[in-house]
Parts: sequence; C-alpha cells; structure tokens
Amino acid sequence: MPLQWPASLCHWIRDFLTNRPQVVRISGSTSSPLVLNTGTPQGCVLSPALFTLFTHDCVAIHPTNTVVKYADDTTVVGLISDNNETHYREEILQLTQWCSANNLVLNTGKTKEVIVDYRRSRRTDHTPLLIDGEVVERVDNIKFLGLHITSDLSWNTNTSHLVKKAQQRLFFLRKLRRAGLSSRLLVNFYRAMIESILCLNMTVWYGSCTALERKQLTRVVRTAQGIVGCPLPDLDSIYTDRVKKRAGSIAMDSSHPGHRLFVPLPSGKRYRNIRTTTNRLRNSFFPTAVRAITPCRPPLPHIS
Repeated sequence: MPLQWPASLCHWIRDFLTNRPQVVRISGSTSSPLVLNTGTPQGCVLSPALFTLFTHDCVAIHPTNTVVKYADDTTVVGLISDNNETHYREEILQLTQWCSANNLVLNTGKTKEVIVDYRRSRRTDHTPLLIDGEVVERVDNIKFLGLHITSDLSWNTNTSHLVKKAQQRLFFLRKLRRAGLSSRLLVNFYRAMIESILCLNMTVWYGSCTALERKQLTRVVRTAQGIVGCPLPDLDSIYTDRVKKRAGSIAMDSSHPGHRLFVPLPSGKRYRNIRTTTNRLRNSFFPTAVRAITPCRPPLPHIS
C-alpha cells in the first residue's frame, strides 16, 4: 500500500532517522557517542506519527476481523461464527508474519486473549492460541485504553476500579479544604482530578451500568459536593452531553466507520433507530447516540 509521498520528504525522514549520535551524561561526565540507525528518538513529537505511518499497512485480511492500533498496542477483534475459527487464526498468523517481515517483535508474554460468548448452549472448548509456538494466556478481563473489559461485557470491574481511584483522591480534596482553599479552586481540583476519572471514556460504558454501579459513582460525586460546598455537575448530564457531542461529530464525518449507522428518516426529523434485541446492545453507544441527536437540516435559501 504505497503512500505516494514526494521523494524529497522520504529523503528528509530517512536523513532524520539515520546516523543519529547519542550520548549519556551523568553528573558532568559524558560517555562516548554511539551512532543509531534504528528506532525513533524518544520524546520526539514526530515519533508517534512515524510509527503510525510505519504500521499503516497492518490491516485485517478478512472482513469478519478488525485490527485496532493505538501507538504500539495492537488488538485483533475476530467474529467467530458456527465454531469456525479459521479466519481468526489466519489473522493472527498474518499479524505475526507482518511483524517478522517488518523487524518488529510481538511480546507474547504480554499478549492476552478474551473470548466473549453469550450462547446458552453448544459451548465449545476453544483451542489455545499460539504465537510462534508459545501459548497466549486466556483471561476473563483485560485493560484496554484505560477500560477494564470483561468476557461478559459487564462494567462492574471497570466501575469498581474508577470508584476506588476517585475515592483515593477525595483525601486530597479534603486536605485542600482544610488548607482554606476557595470553593472555586476546590471545584477546579475536582473537575481535573476526580471528575476526569469518573468520566473516563464514559460514552462507552456509562449507559450500560447497572443501578448499583451508578449509585456507587453518584456517591463519590455527592461526597465531593459536600467537601466543596457547592453544586457539582451530575454524571447523567455529563454523559448525555458527551454522547450528543460525539454523535454529532460522527454523523458529520463521512470517513468515520460508524457514520453509516446514522441514516436519516425520509421526514428528516430524526435518524433511523438501530434495531436491537437485548438491553446490552440497546444501552450501548451507537443505539443511544442515534436516538440522542436529530439530523442537521440544510439552511433555507435566502430570498431577497
């Protein structure tokens, strides 16, 4: 998949990445220089972009699979139907071969596999997944971009983790209150250090939380509100606002993979609801997002 870049830009990047001298300086002592021709400079603003470009052709080879890449983390999501794992295992093999051909090493020790299976019958034992002859550990939950995802797609583990982390920071909020900080500064601390934790990626999980989990989250907000001494935004309102904002962005971006889910009805007053058969799907992001916004109508022609 050639990028069709100008030759001058390719030469500039090659010059930037090759023959880079490096030294180590400790307490005024400097080591002898070492010339590097691999990798990218640590801390360089170009490094993430260059790595993304380097891995741009690492894509799924089957339509039932998806390869999700974020920095140096790669996740393969496979849909297995009728107990046929052929495409899924071919995808893993293709990823392994791609890494080998591009001088990248897969850390099998840190690789985890989670199987989501809601079938009430015909459950089968899945053959262990191998990468270069090494068995990949199968677990019930993983941490993905800050979210704890479990094999039953419940959010109890994720919610408990967020609540525990937020409660730990309530201690510092109390210390600041005792130090005599104003309510305005206390609110700023809460919004930056506690609310940011409670609302981390909340468009993904908050709509599917149980009543008990929401009660635990709300208790943290009310405790903080008592410490601060003034009203704080409730999580339901924050969730609704974020869903609408995110949904509007996706509906306007034709390049987004979820854009095709926003189909206006002939009347143009709202989008066509996504058909769901379970509460789990009905409360997930996209069905909620489609219900949350209305199509943007084109402006009426100006008549002078």
